[in-house]
Amino acid sequence: MIFQRDSWQEIFATINKNKLRTFLTCLGVGWGIFMLVIMLGAGNGLKNGVMSDFSGVATNSFFMWAQKTSKAYKGMKPGRQFNYNNADYIAISQVPEANIVSPLNQLGGHDGSNNVIRGLKSGAFEVQGAYPNYSQIEQVKIGDGRFLNEYDIKEKRKVCVIGSRVKEVLFKPDEKPIGQFIRINGVYFKVIGVSIATGNGDQGRQQAQRITLPFSTFQNAFNFGDLIGWFAISSQPGVSAKTTEDKVMALVRERHKIAPDDNMAIGHWNMEVQYNKVNGLFDGINFLVWFVGLGTLVAGVIGISNIMLIVVKERTREIGVKRALGATPWHVIAQIMLESVFLTAIAGLVGLWVGILILEGINSLIGTEVPMFKNPTIDIYIAVKALVFLICSGALAGLIPARKASMVSPVEALRSE
Repeated sequence: MIFQRDSWQEIFATINKNKLRTFLTCLGVGWGIFMLVIMLGAGNGLKNGVMSDFSGVATNSFFMWAQKTSKAYKGMKPGRQFNYNNADYIAISQVPEANIVSPLNQLGGHDGSNNVIRGLKSGAFEVQGAYPNYSQIEQVKIGDGRFLNEYDIKEKRKVCVIGSRVKEVLFKPDEKPIGQFIRINGVYFKVIGVSIATGNGDQGRQQAQRITLPFSTFQNAFNFGDLIGWFAISSQPGVSAKTTEDKVMALVRERHKIAPDDNMAIGHWNMEVQYNKVNGLFDGINFLVWFVGLGTLVAGVIGISNIMLIVVKERTREIGVKRALGATPWHVIAQIMLESVFLTAIAGLVGLWVGILILEGINSLIGTEVPMFKNPTIDIYIAVKALVFLICSGALAGLIPARKASMVSPVEALRSE
C-alpha cells in the first residue's frame, strides 16, 4: 500500500481538491508540536540558567558560620557572640557522615576591601584563607601554576593563588605572575597559581577577584589566632547533606553551649536542599509543559480525525466502487490511515523544524548576555519521541474513519448521492 503509486495519487488528488481545509487541519497539528518544542526549549533555557548557579559547587555540601545566640542557655544570656576555632575543626572532622571539612577565613568582607599592592598598582580584592581540600567543594580551575597543597599548610608558606581579575589589575597583559610577589595588608605573598572562574554571575565575579592563601598562613599573618570564620562541609557519598548538617550543628551547639532549639545562633546554607528545591520546581514546570503541549497535540490530532470522517463521507460512492471491484476492507482501512498518517507526519515535521529553528536563533542571539536563560534547546531524542507520538496518534486518528469506511456496503455506497 505504501509503495503503490495509485495510493499516493489518490491522496494528493484529495489534498489538491481541498487545499484550504487540508492546510488548516495541518496547521492545527503543526502548531501543537511547534508549541511543545518552544515551551520545552524555553523551560530548558530557564533551567540551564538557574542551574548554572550551582555549577562548580558540590551539591552535597553545606556552609556554616557563627552568629549571635537568640536564647538563654545554661546561665548565659541571649545575644552572646561566639566564634569557631581550630578545635571545632578537629571535632567536626571526626563526624562519620562528614566527607570534606574545610575551614575558611576572609579579610575585607564578602566583596573584598583589602589594600592589595604590587609595585605602583593596587586593588581591593577578597582575601581568603583555605585548605587545599576546599577545591573539592567549590571547583577551582587553575589556568597557570598550581593550587595550594598540604606542605603550604604545614609550613605556613606565604604563597597565594590569585583570580583572573586580580592578575588583570596588578599585572601587565604580557607579564607572568607566577613567582612574583604581592603585598596584602603589609605582608608579602608569592604567587603560585592563577585561577579561572568556574561559576556564573556574582559567583564567577567573586572567584575572579579572589586571592586564596593557605589557611594556617592566613591565621598567622593577620593575627587571627585559632579563629575560624566559617566551614564548608560535604557529606559522605550516599549520605544526605541535611543529615550531616544536623549532626554537625548539634555538635557545635554542645561545644559552645548553645540551646538545642536556638535556630539563630548558627547561620547555614545547604546546597543540597536548595538544589533539590530548584529541581523539584523545574520538574513541575516540565510536567506542565508536557501536559499543555500534548493536550495541544491531541487537539490537532482530533482535528485530523474529524476531517478524515468528512473525507470518508464525501468519498462514500468512490469507496463503494472500490469494494464492488474487489477491494478488501483492509485495503480501504490502509488507504484512509495512510492519508491520515501522511498529513500528521508532514505537519509534525514542519512544526518541529520551525520550532527548533526559532530556538537555535534565540540561542545565537542571547549568547552569554542573559545569565538566567542559557541554551534554550531541546534534546533531539525528545523531539523524535514527540514526532513518533504524533505519527502514532495520527494513525489512531485515521482508524475510526477507516473502520467506518471499511464497513460501507458496496450496494448502499453506489446508491449514495
